Amino acid sequence: MTLRKMTVALAAGVLLCAGGARAEELALVAGSIGKDISELRMQLDAFEKESGHTVKIVEMPASTTDQFGQYRLWLSAGNEDVDVYRTDVIWAPQLAASFVDLAEAMKDEIPKHNPSIIQSQMVDDKLVAFPMYTDAPALYYRSDLLEKYGKEPPKTWSELTEIAQEIQDKEREAGNTQMNGFVFQGAPYEGLTCDGLEWVASNGGGQIVEPDGEITINNEKAAAAIEMAKGWVGTIAPQGVLSYKEEEARGVWQTGNAVFMRNWPYAYALSAGEDSAVKGKFDVVPLPAGEGGKSAACLGGWNLAVSKYSQHQDAAIALVKFLGSEAAQKERAINSSRLPTIPTLYDDPEIAEAQPIVAEWGEVVENAVPRPSAPTQRQYNEVSKEFWTAVNETLSGRGTAADNLDQLEKRLRRLKRSAWE
Repeated sequence: MTLRKMTVALAAGVLLCAGGARAEELALVAGSIGKDISELRMQLDAFEKESGHTVKIVEMPASTTDQFGQYRLWLSAGNEDVDVYRTDVIWAPQLAASFVDLAEAMKDEIPKHNPSIIQSQMVDDKLVAFPMYTDAPALYYRSDLLEKYGKEPPKTWSELTEIAQEIQDKEREAGNTQMNGFVFQGAPYEGLTCDGLEWVASNGGGQIVEPDGEITINNEKAAAAIEMAKGWVGTIAPQGVLSYKEEEARGVWQTGNAVFMRNWPYAYALSAGEDSAVKGKFDVVPLPAGEGGKSAACLGGWNLAVSKYSQHQDAAIALVKFLGSEAAQKERAINSSRLPTIPTLYDDPEIAEAQPIVAEWGEVVENAVPRPSAPTQRQYNEVSKEFWTAVNETLSGRGTAADNLDQLEKRLRRLKRSAWE
């Protein structure tokens, strides 16, 4: 069922203008990477046609850190101008007080979704946001270049380092002076928390703060993982990676100037586009592991929350139900390789044909590593900022990983004593 044929499904929603209710003007706020906004607009057009409501997009910067800061300002001020917020999976504990409980309105939809994803949006038995799509990153690799040089996709970070260096050097010697071995997210923002957590966890270094609240980041395996990444900067990765977010990394990769890239599944559909220099020349595998460790993809994903300050809550809930529906998630998976939160869609043959990464990524999502938002609750943003700062400082050559993690532990312990114990 396509979004254009959702009249019957939507009729079961909370509000229908056809049923005599007044048409509402809604505002939805969302950040954007890739083609997020254009695809969202397409789906909102379908909702408008079926419901009679209108929806305006309030577009935010791509940085999740910037988005969160603005959201918190608006919500603390009781802003009535935004009805629906698109929220990161980690924000539920911090913003819960400002959102409507969706549990009753979504009671028939909840069983269709991955239980752990639903649970991630529960705060004090309140469903503060409803799943739109989930996320778990991949290692993108140039299949043509690995075949050219007789290499297999790396399973460990050390293998990636060796392969990236060899292919980068040989390609540059052959005249491709812009070739880089590996691009990732090295800027000091939430994305580096994701990358850094993957390096640390895959090397057996823990999860920064464990589920029981224990601070474990200051250990030898964590330090070794970050020192390894430090060694990439200026060798297999350009010096500029220290300011890369998702789109900067994709820009280098998609112009054909990287052997490997760490990025989210949204980049798959874009990399396969007609304007991509790597179309037909790449594939994806799970992220590498440290020696003796296992792959650790950071759990991501985006949800939809209704502001308790909205003057149009019924219409806003209908919009959330529409965008989180099976039909909307299927269309999103086919068009932009966004990962569904509805497990049955991973077996959908149309999705598998259009976007192979989606069909292959169900197990990666199931085993993804969460950021420590649950144990740190409302202080997660401060904890994450301390972590990404320590990692970026190390990557930039300002102190060793061991010294920076030692200082990080002290700062996190002070935070814990003052705020989240």
